[in-house]
Amino acid sequence: MNDRLKTIVDLEKYPIYDLNSPIIKNLIKKCKEELDQYSCSTIPNFILPKSLKVMNSELEKQLDEVYMSKESINAYLYAKDDPSLPKDHPKRTFMNRYNGYLNSDCFPKDSEMKYLYETEELLKFVSACLGVSPIYRWADPLACHAYNVMKPDGVLPWHFDSCEFTLSLMIQKPEKGGVFEYCPNIREPGNENFKEVQKVIAGDRTRVRQLKLEPGDLQIFKGRFTLHRVTKVEGQKSRYMCIPAYVLDPWRVNTPEHSKAIYGKVLPIHIERNQARSDGLTD
Repeated sequence: MNDRLKTIVDLEKYPIYDLNSPIIKNLIKKCKEELDQYSCSTIPNFILPKSLKVMNSELEKQLDEVYMSKESINAYLYAKDDPSLPKDHPKRTFMNRYNGYLNSDCFPKDSEMKYLYETEELLKFVSACLGVSPIYRWADPLACHAYNVMKPDGVLPWHFDSCEFTLSLMIQKPEKGGVFEYCPNIREPGNENFKEVQKVIAGDRTRVRQLKLEPGDLQIFKGRFTLHRVTKVEGQKSRYMCIPAYVLDPWRVNTPEHSKAIYGKVLPIHIERNQARSDGLTD
């Protein structure tokens, strides 16, 4: 057993180092069923309280390095309008945004979260829950395991992720608000489903589900195919979340536009690898 891993994950409850254990087999079955139906599954109290404190401390020591943005964006994480499209097209609907990221390249080498993300045990467990193999850690040096920070009045509007699969680890819960909302499987490779996306953005709640995460919970999520948002954070306490990501293509990174808007800068790798996605979806 990995000695450091057992100080981070509750391995007594969730022995993820042994995918053949009856406990984990049952958990994988549950997660896969939920992911297939709802594109989302949650595992409560996955991270140990002591490790949560370490992650919280790591982040708060570097809050001055967090890139905060209030730029309005559309659901595809672009800030630029396209007048060639109809006025009611979701690509032309821009929403207020106020949140930020401690980029992955800011993490120290011995970071608790960085260490967890780089373990084979976590990658293989997530792959089994998704029923997808192989999956890869994201090659994007800014976004692969970033901390998301939502200060009071912070809001993250409806959007799709660039990576296929995202983990969400609640590190600190706000006093009120900051609720995760999502519309399962609203788009799929080759089918943007713009009409349904626009209905949700315009206020239709028919497809919308809510998930209230608690500190230590692990959420596995198909973020590229599921429209999602976080409601406004209320009260005096910030919402801290870590969002490690996995992908189907080990070469892929964010587009330069996406990286600039969300993470505040563009690296040479974003320009060098800026090619159209094979799934045909807007990125």
